[in-house]
Parts: sequence; C-alpha cells; structure tokens
Amino acid sequence: MTSRDPTLYTWWLVSRAAGVTAYAMASASVLVGLSMSAKLSRRPGGTRRLRTLHEHLAIATMAALVVHGLALLGDKWLHPGIGAILVPMRMPYRPLATAAGIIGAYGMGVLGLSFYVRRRLPVRLWRKAHRFTIVFWALAAGHALTAGTDAATPWMRLILGGSTASIAVLLITRVAEARARRSTSGSSTPRRDSGIGAPAGAASQRPKRVAA
Repeated sequence: MTSRDPTLYTWWLVSRAAGVTAYAMASASVLVGLSMSAKLSRRPGGTRRLRTLHEHLAIATMAALVVHGLALLGDKWLHPGIGAILVPMRMPYRPLATAAGIIGAYGMGVLGLSFYVRRRLPVRLWRKAHRFTIVFWALAAGHALTAGTDAATPWMRLILGGSTASIAVLLITRVAEARARRSTSGSSTPRRDSGIGAPAGAASQRPKRVAA
C-alpha cells in the first residue's frame, strides 16, 4: 500500500483556506463601509472606530489574497505559472471564473491601499472610486461560487448567502437614504425663473414694455 504524498494537496488546502478567509474579510469590510456611509452608528466615536476596523479588514483581505495566489504556485495538480495568477484569462482552469477573482483582487487591493493616500486625493474622487467596492466584491463572490471547489458545501453556501443578503440589505438602505437626502435638499432649494435664472417673483419687478 503506497502512501499519498501530502504535498499534492497541502498547497491547495492552504490556498483554499486563504481564499475563503479573503472573501469573509472582504465581505466584513464592505459591511462596515456600508454601515459608515449609512451612518448606522450613532455612538460618540463610533464612526472613527468603524473606520479603523474597515481599514484593518481591508489590510487583512489583501494579505489573505496574496497567500491565496502564491499558495497556488506550489499546487502540483493545478501547477499554474506566475502569469496565470497575475493575468486574467491565463489560467487554464475555469478561465472566466479565475479572471473574475483576479480582477476583483486587483480592485480591492487598489481601494485598500487608497486609505494611505486619501488625504492627497479630492474627496469627491475618492468617494466615487469607493463606489466600485461593491463591484469588486461581487466579482469575488462570483469567483468563489464558480471557481471554488467548496461552493456546493452547506457551510460555504451559508457564508455566501449570509454575506450577500446582509450586503444587499445595507446597500438598499444606503441608496434609499441617499435618495431621501437628495429629495429633501431639492425641495428646500429656492426655485429659479426658467428664463434668466432670477429668483421667483423677480419677473413681477421688471419694468413693463410700453407699446409704441
């Protein structure tokens, strides 16, 4: 009876564990970010603590993503090269699913590192860039669902389903609050005359034209 070489699946297990960890950390980071934008924390100093947690979760996500990718280099069954890990559509194994994961990892990495340069960027630009967080997270979720070998297991379905439902609820709440604020600010803005942009009532103060 021959013993199975443990190195045939050790690196695959490491990569799989790191991938699940990265997805869980990314989901938690998105949830914290949505909680901050929706201003769910009303306690003094709550926003500052959430911002710190959000930053730490983003860093943990990037670290887990690095381990997830590098561990695949030691997988003797998949045996990818460095190009297959870094370049979308180069991986022979489920190229579309792995490409989604690579693009999502790049996006999360860039947004995570932007914390350290946010003071040098325009506030509006930084906020617009972070709106793509949900897109990169969705790519990661699609990668986990279509490329991960654990996608059919009950525990992984619980992670995917729970994170998706939680993020969807907070995202809907955030969008509804933003629309409500725009509606309130729009109704409180004084109307302008459609002709020349003068305040309402200014037209009645104009001199009337005298017929020749």
